[in-house]
Amino acid sequence: MEDPLKTRTHFDQEMKDLQDAILRLGGMVERNIYQAVEALKKRDLLLAEKVIEADVEVDELENDVEEECIRLIALRQPMAKDLRSLTTAMKITHELERMGDLAVNIAERTLELCEEPPIKPLIDIPRMAEHAQLMLRKSLDAFLREDVDLALEVCDSDDLLDQLNDQIFRELITYMIEDPKTIACATRLVLVARYLERFGDLATNIGEVVVFMVEGRNIRHAKKLGKIPS
Repeated sequence: MEDPLKTRTHFDQEMKDLQDAILRLGGMVERNIYQAVEALKKRDLLLAEKVIEADVEVDELENDVEEECIRLIALRQPMAKDLRSLTTAMKITHELERMGDLAVNIAERTLELCEEPPIKPLIDIPRMAEHAQLMLRKSLDAFLREDVDLALEVCDSDDLLDQLNDQIFRELITYMIEDPKTIACATRLVLVARYLERFGDLATNIGEVVVFMVEGRNIRHAKKLGKIPS
């Protein structure tokens, strides 16, 4: 019969390896979203194509992490917090893969935008990207440190992205009304802002599942229902 202490030690190491893999995945996604927006700012076709090609690595690592989570659930049959930790890891991995897809979407719009003259300097979109990356880093830090306060901070900070997204939309609508020739370009920039706003939503989702992992309480839709988490 296997020593329970050795079993626990082995499981803890497996969880540590899983955390490391999730952090690597998060690093890939942050790099891709950064490069996608840099490609947009610099109108860099090669960098945009690089982001699209790099998504294969994100997908492969997501599959690896998910398979490892399933293996540990089947092999270790964890209970209570250990089970929450593994299901949280799977959910975070899924959100990160979706974030990677958003970076690809931005890169694809960049390829299209590079075929047209710019209509305005990019100011608020890079601001959105910086804030979105910060939310991602904080959400993964909260996961690693099991920090509920930091996770809730991520959830609360999503409002800035919503505000910037609305501001960009209103501004670009004005461009389209004043000059119909800008409609194609402005529409693509509206989409880029929407992708970044969605990126923040996914970081918020990570914050919410971290709270569930640590405390076992579900705060999804808390703002919408008027139940602000404490």
